[in-house]
Amino acid sequence: MSLFPPPHALILAGGLGRRMDAPAHGAPEKPLVRLGGTPLIAHVIARLRPQVGQLWINANSDAQAYAGLGCELVPDTIAGHPGPLAGVLAGLERLAAEDAQASLLTVPADTPFLPADLAARLQKRQAETGSVVCAGSLGQRHPVIALWPASARTALRHSLEAGRLKVGLLLDTLNAVTEGWDSEPDDPFFNVNTPEDLAIAEIRRTARQ
Repeated sequence: MSLFPPPHALILAGGLGRRMDAPAHGAPEKPLVRLGGTPLIAHVIARLRPQVGQLWINANSDAQAYAGLGCELVPDTIAGHPGPLAGVLAGLERLAAEDAQASLLTVPADTPFLPADLAARLQKRQAETGSVVCAGSLGQRHPVIALWPASARTALRHSLEAGRLKVGLLLDTLNAVTEGWDSEPDDPFFNVNTPEDLAIAEIRRTARQ
């Protein structure tokens, strides 16, 4: 059990998902592509719900597509689809309206196997360091799977307004740290970008049943 109040969380579903031909898989966009008969994003919601307080979705398409998922929709506050940082900023601004002292957990909508201890471990590391904390596996940092303090929104907005859109560069500026997870036997942060990835995810999902 975590020693901290659960953070609020934002699922980033505002990307364009160009590598996944979503219509060919019966969905208007990637987060709604079905894995085992259930939209990808619904798997992410199921993983996060027990770990967090309020759960929001950052999406910029027809709100009706996400209406049945039971989460408030938080669209970008900066026009032009500038990337995931715009979604993070929208989430942090929504968080500030809720609790300016809290932190926001962000994850992408295409990671259906998130670990059950994601929020607790990131919170513990943030309490120790006071920094933005990213998840890591296989020796890599996962920049948008991160716990952000509400105070980070100022630096984030400045970065976006200056045209600096890379998440990794902002994390370096904020002296972010990484909390690593064991990737054996499977990487908990596996993400579905292509039809081939979707097939791999289906094999993993079936093996867990």
